[in-house]
Amino acid sequence: MVVKNICCLGAGYVGGPTCSVIALKCPEIKVTVVDKSKERIAQWNSDKLPIYEPGLDEVVKACRGKNLFFSDDCNAAILEADLIFISVNTPTKTFGNGKGRAPDLKFVEGAARMIADIAQSNKIVVEKSTVPVNAAESIMKILKANQRPGVSYQILSNPEFLAEGTAINDLLNADRVLIGGEESPAGEAAIEELCQIYEHWIPRKKILTTNTWSSELSKLAANAMLAQRISSINSLSAVCEATGADITEVARAVGLDSRIGPKFLQADLFQLTGFGGSCFQKDILNLVYICECLNLPQQAAYWQSVIDMNEHQKHRFTAKVIESLFNTVSGKKIGILGFAFKKNTGDTRESAAIYVAKTLLDEGATISIYDPKVEDAQIYEDLKYVGVSSERIASHVSLFRDAYTATKECHAIVICTEWDEFITLDYEQIYDQMMKPAHIFDGRKILDHNNLLRIGFHVETIGSRLAQPFKNRRYSTNVQTL
Repeated sequence: MVVKNICCLGAGYVGGPTCSVIALKCPEIKVTVVDKSKERIAQWNSDKLPIYEPGLDEVVKACRGKNLFFSDDCNAAILEADLIFISVNTPTKTFGNGKGRAPDLKFVEGAARMIADIAQSNKIVVEKSTVPVNAAESIMKILKANQRPGVSYQILSNPEFLAEGTAINDLLNADRVLIGGEESPAGEAAIEELCQIYEHWIPRKKILTTNTWSSELSKLAANAMLAQRISSINSLSAVCEATGADITEVARAVGLDSRIGPKFLQADLFQLTGFGGSCFQKDILNLVYICECLNLPQQAAYWQSVIDMNEHQKHRFTAKVIESLFNTVSGKKIGILGFAFKKNTGDTRESAAIYVAKTLLDEGATISIYDPKVEDAQIYEDLKYVGVSSERIASHVSLFRDAYTATKECHAIVICTEWDEFITLDYEQIYDQMMKPAHIFDGRKILDHNNLLRIGFHVETIGSRLAQPFKNRRYSTNVQTL
């Protein structure tokens, strides 16, 4: 089989960017991304894409209508395709066996059944969603149980290793591409077909081939070990606060050790308020569930502790906010800058800002929120999802289009996302229009704390102790000597 037509089931954070880059780099291949949501497909065909990712707009506009198409006609795309990516959602189960840990594979199963019902020719089916070990075997069982005479399938595992905010660069300059398949002549042939697609821009030495099970587990293992580093630095940040050490300096010193390296130990990134996004927590919970099912209780407990430390860090941060504001935020106005789980994305899944906002609302605060990319409707939906009532949202939550109006007359500001624009704000102007004493809680360690102290802010951050504010420099001639 020579792949001339690719279909992707699922137009989300994985399927959309991945297939857009494939279309860009493989102009001879027709790539069709399909989704049952007509609204989402309409957004992919509009000037405002449904997700924000640096560089994505340019890639889509270069290919859309040429060899890249977005459609809600799943039947036609499946019939035409030689290779089908399954890039559907795999949420954590909220009920039943494995609740809170096991992945819910109903969308993956639904995609497999759809392929079996529609396909009339041989297909290479590639699981692109993050799935548990043996998911490919489940897909194959469904396809074989329902396949038409003369139709055969090969199932491959091709996990994505994208970081939101840098997904296009991650696709164009991948550290590695991992492809797992059946250890048979037909399986090896299917692997080779997918390898040849990626070889349009990825050197062959960076394309790793394994059996299916190793490929599936590798994705979970990679995210689990990255999350482990985040929880490690989180635990050390508490030690720093108790001893007077600075987590930024500790992380820098540790990261210079060639055996360890600096990545995911940087104290100025999102991990100090816990790992957000859809992948880390979901994948570790999946790994915990797998260990439990395999009767490996010690291993399950180990990975559960990584989750527990992450949750504890979010509790510590909000507790510090309340404690610093005289142990009560009732009736106080708090400005939240940033709602996405990290900069350069509009994704709010597992964002620390959701937990911060809910906790402050539960304590009686009024909150004002500004994020440059997250839609208002998404913020309201996230707050409702975690149990904030519509009445509470209407009376105690306000959304703004800029940081200055969002922080006006606030008692405190909480930095929840490390957007670059928050670094360059005029904090003297912000200080002048806030209630006094004015507090700022830098949950991302991105601001110039000494400058904030000179202006007059009470500054709190994670992983270090800070002094009380200096006298306002407008009224002190000695400030330059400090």
